[in-house]
Amino acid sequence: MSQAEFARTMGRLAEKGEPFAVATVVKTEGGAMGSQGAKAIVTGTGKVVYGGLGGLPESALGSYAKKALGAGVPRTVKVYLEQTGGSVAPVLKSQTEDDVHVETTTGGTMEVYIEPFLPPQRLILIGQGGKDDVEDALVRLGKELDFEVVVVDHSPVLAVQPDRLISDPSFDLSELSLSPSDSVVVLTKGERDAAVLQALSRSDPRYVALVASAKRAEEDRARLREMGVSEAFVKSLRSPAGADIGAVTPSEIALSIIAEAVAERYEKKVPPKA
Repeated sequence: MSQAEFARTMGRLAEKGEPFAVATVVKTEGGAMGSQGAKAIVTGTGKVVYGGLGGLPESALGSYAKKALGAGVPRTVKVYLEQTGGSVAPVLKSQTEDDVHVETTTGGTMEVYIEPFLPPQRLILIGQGGKDDVEDALVRLGKELDFEVVVVDHSPVLAVQPDRLISDPSFDLSELSLSPSDSVVVLTKGERDAAVLQALSRSDPRYVALVASAKRAEEDRARLREMGVSEAFVKSLRSPAGADIGAVTPSEIALSIIAEAVAERYEKKVPPKA
């Protein structure tokens, strides 16, 4: 593939908000099958969508790419190509944390630099207008934690301005192009809960929370089922929203929601509110 196709592939993934990693052969010795400068683009699922690295099997490359994406930092892997004489295709033999041994018809080593590319971590708040102290605190905390904060609210009262404010009351939520890296908090106070949640169910954000009482949350879940929303989405909805930290004040409630969203980002378990 050409460098232009390489750039286009990266651009497509970035535009869709998909995490991916770029693996590059930075050094070879001996009869290494991969050439220096060879590149591959690997998605967050471990699938190679551009290029290849010669002697390193796709399964191993995908595994290391997912580790780099999970940690959010680059890593260098050393590949040992071990001659077996009878092999006709690379066979993964064993691996340690940053070394991988592959049986091949050639010998040598190659070093592979794997660089993760992660989409912006967006915190999207959908409000109902007017003063909402939880919404206000979420904007402040989200920005402090380096989220890209987006507020969809026709008339919010905010002490801190979000990165993006969408005040059009007829805004189509599908235009947000939600991705698996997004966290969404719904603060619609009952009037629009079901319609907003139904719209969100058509995409795949990582975290969706509804700020509501337990009674209203159950009523909304029942309404969503009546509307034909998938059971998987209904069960994944976090409501009452937030981790169980004993939150009482609006700022504490916002903190509990941010804590739950961050835990979801790192695939950690925190106790939900009862």
